[in-house]
Amino acid sequence: MDRHLRMLSPRRQGGFTLVELMVTVAIALFLLGGLVSIVQNIRSSYFSQQQLVQLQDEQRFALTVLTDAVQAAGYFPNPTLDSTGTFTASAPFTSAGWVFAGSHAAGLPDTLSTRFRSGPLPDGTATYGAVLCDGTDTSGAAANVWAVTFSVDTIKRQLQCSVNGGPQIPLVGGVTNLTVYYGVKRNPIPVDFNVDTYVTWDALSGTDWLNISTVRVILTFQNPVIGPNQPPTINLERVIQVMARAGMHT
Repeated sequence: MDRHLRMLSPRRQGGFTLVELMVTVAIALFLLGGLVSIVQNIRSSYFSQQQLVQLQDEQRFALTVLTDAVQAAGYFPNPTLDSTGTFTASAPFTSAGWVFAGSHAAGLPDTLSTRFRSGPLPDGTATYGAVLCDGTDTSGAAANVWAVTFSVDTIKRQLQCSVNGGPQIPLVGGVTNLTVYYGVKRNPIPVDFNVDTYVTWDALSGTDWLNISTVRVILTFQNPVIGPNQPPTINLERVIQVMARAGMHT
């Protein structure tokens, strides 16, 4: 009889209780949440790094174009026939002989203009010439005066340029301001081109126009990774030497 009852009694079922399942699911969700958080942090760091790399590329390109234009300012291929006085007064260069022009007003980005001449050298060979912001290679161009103007579009937030008064060409984006200082020598003794003063365009006077030896350019970019403990903008600065103004000149 006892054996018969044991055969009819239900067997005990093995498995997890509801509490055990809930604890297991909770642990799995916790681990999955940590994994998702790690992946999101990695993706965020990757995109931030990519944005910073792009910003560095744009900064490098902008400074290269600006440097080429400043260093070529005042160049002419035949010094026996030409001088800076050969450059006539033409907008934005309101006086003859100027190889720089610009503007400075409170609350607005500065503008910077430079000009130089291309043409064959005295021996008939090809001339030196910078590649302009519109892609023109002036080393192979016929005799001509080239004027390049840089400005900032505050609406589109772009650094842009124009060649010989032509249309504005966007160079890089994310630019909010351009500040330009001109390095001049105001102390007449000794006679050289060593800079002792930096001034904005509106503060140039007298013979300052003839004594610009360096140009200090400050570009302000939007910070692509702005956030907590991050500034909204990043300044990039370079002091550019004007052609043939290095060292002592007596």
